Amino acid sequence: MIESTAVTGMVIGTSPVNEYDRRVVLLTKERGKITAFARGARRQYSAMLAGTQLFAFGTFRVIEGRNAYTLVSAEISNYFEAIPREPLRACYASYFLEMAGYYARENNNEVELLKLLYQTLRILCRDSVPPALIRVIYELRIFVVNGEYPECFHCICCGTEKGLEHFSPGRNGVVCDECLPEAGQVLPLNPSALYAAQYIITAPIEKLYTFNVSSEVLHQLQKMMEHYIREHIDKTFKSLEILNIMENVGGF
Repeated sequence: MIESTAVTGMVIGTSPVNEYDRRVVLLTKERGKITAFARGARRQYSAMLAGTQLFAFGTFRVIEGRNAYTLVSAEISNYFEAIPREPLRACYASYFLEMAGYYARENNNEVELLKLLYQTLRILCRDSVPPALIRVIYELRIFVVNGEYPECFHCICCGTEKGLEHFSPGRNGVVCDECLPEAGQVLPLNPSALYAAQYIITAPIEKLYTFNVSSEVLHQLQKMMEHYIREHIDKTFKSLEILNIMENVGGF
């Protein structure tokens, strides 16, 4: 008899297979990103129907195959029910899943990525932090988890910690006033925006979403991440295209 293995994770991708089966992508603590097939999961009364929905978080029992896993059961502890109820909230969440899927790898240690994604969806279900701020926090921190992020503590040119009021997209870091002539194109970054970026980079994931910022600071962080993502990610996220359209149409 083939034994199954229990993994803790979240459904970050799903698609129909054949008439009643479902293919799911799981971001797991133990195995990183894995693909699993759930037989009969799309039948109306299947025990696997709810456990193979997007955003489902819990314990999944899988059997490892040559090229994929077979999902045999799921015990879900959080469905994040509030997400599908609001179209814009669902767009944000889908973008967060797609970005996590871009970075996650099979058999890689993805504990921090899973923790970041879980905490982000938890706060997204509430109204305590604006979704636009949640987005920039998530975007910056996922680069930290991946081991690459903009230099926000020292001037990228001379190394000083003083007068850091500009961000250089070309050099991927902050620039002091003295080094502006050699920095090329820069974006403004006032002290509050700089402090927010430093906090996002260093704070425990559980404490990430415990602050708010002014509209000016949010705008500066958004521009910084927009340029940084453009330089470092060679993929167009479909969910982001839809999110940008939704944001222009209206809010929550």
